[in-house]
Amino acid sequence: MRLFPLLLLVAVAACTQSRPVATVDMEPAASPAPSFMDRAPSTLGMQRDPRITMLLRDISPARIFTYDSALVSFGTRNTYSDTLSQTRGIGAARRWIHAALSRFSAECGGCLRVEFDVGTMPAPRMPGRPMRQVTNVLAWLPGRDTSRVIVIGGHYDSCVCAVREQGGGPGTLDSVSTAPGANDDGSGTAAVIELARVFSRAYPRGLDATVIFALHDAEEQGLIGSTHLARRLKAGGYHVIAGMTDDIIGNVMAEDGTGDSTSVRIFAPDPDASASRELARYVWALGAVYQPDFTVIPVWRLDRVGRGGDHRPYVAEGWAGLRFTERVENELRQHRPTDVLEHVNVEYIARVARLNAATIASLGLAPPTPDSVRAARDVRGSGGRRWILTWAPVPGAVSYEVLVRQSTSAQYDRIHSVGPDTRYELDYQLDEGWAGVRAVSASGHRSIPAVWPAVRP
Repeated sequence: MRLFPLLLLVAVAACTQSRPVATVDMEPAASPAPSFMDRAPSTLGMQRDPRITMLLRDISPARIFTYDSALVSFGTRNTYSDTLSQTRGIGAARRWIHAALSRFSAECGGCLRVEFDVGTMPAPRMPGRPMRQVTNVLAWLPGRDTSRVIVIGGHYDSCVCAVREQGGGPGTLDSVSTAPGANDDGSGTAAVIELARVFSRAYPRGLDATVIFALHDAEEQGLIGSTHLARRLKAGGYHVIAGMTDDIIGNVMAEDGTGDSTSVRIFAPDPDASASRELARYVWALGAVYQPDFTVIPVWRLDRVGRGGDHRPYVAEGWAGLRFTERVENELRQHRPTDVLEHVNVEYIARVARLNAATIASLGLAPPTPDSVRAARDVRGSGGRRWILTWAPVPGAVSYEVLVRQSTSAQYDRIHSVGPDTRYELDYQLDEGWAGVRAVSASGHRSIPAVWPAVRP
């Protein structure tokens, strides 16, 4: 029997076992959180949805382990590696991913549209080299509004980029050496595959918005696969509500013994009232609602210092982008042959995936963000201290809320219920802060706020 069919049998067997999966570094002590996190995070008035709670319970660490094990078994997933072999290289890996997603779709009556998303792109880290064909693997869960899209992705390619090649350069092009990529980014890829499974089971008819479960190619070559997909969505006239990536979400222990399995970082770029920052505040609040014992730590920058990820192309197109990454990052378990399964904590990956799921479902069931918020000083009545906010009606909204925060505050600290009106007199001097208007559905799901004063990224 060939290895590839054997992997499928092992995957099915592992998924049917109820016993917990043993991993290294299961529960290290949590490191102290930053000072601004000392107080309990605000839920921003978000309400727990019992159906979303059930969805989160369906996320399985055992299945995540099975997916990551299969990915590692292909030896290397370097973008330049073998595409014809059934057992080794990136071609075998992406066909396995496509087969897994197709199986989920068959189980839900064809609710997922699974495809190879192929494009030819320049390789920014390889000047002078020919254009490179990249192949993303996508599973679309069509929504009732097919123009609004939520992207949750991970990159399935791997490399030994930190190892010098024989010619002296970094190992980005090394298509032969074993590059397990268990954490970078087998962890994120496994999480996204599991998200596709649980959403196909819980919402076979889709949400209000469309969801794309994206396994990006060629992240290690310069974010090429995600750049191709972002440009494709832009050219297709889609509006991306959120372009999110799970990248390096499986390590909980540093080499010096520092450990943290109880928090996750989310990276959102400037400016302070950008769509990405509003998405981060939304995720921050949802974390407090659905996993109060799992701390969400917002980081107000595009990415880690000197690093990059697959949310960046969505930000570049003017959309909200966000990166989910482990709190304790260990670079000895990235871009090296030492990035192996033994160091991956699947229970931790599952907690990050549950935060992803709460975000996707809440955004996907919420009305669109108001698109035309305006504000004017109430000069006649207050001499300009008060402000009059107005906005256009939003389809699917039964009421609205106005959120307020000081310009120095990381999160909103006041919520004003407006009801169905599209006008509100705000008793606050907005020169000192920010106001956001969000739409609320009949089921209580909130949109991301539209911010005033408006800012350009």
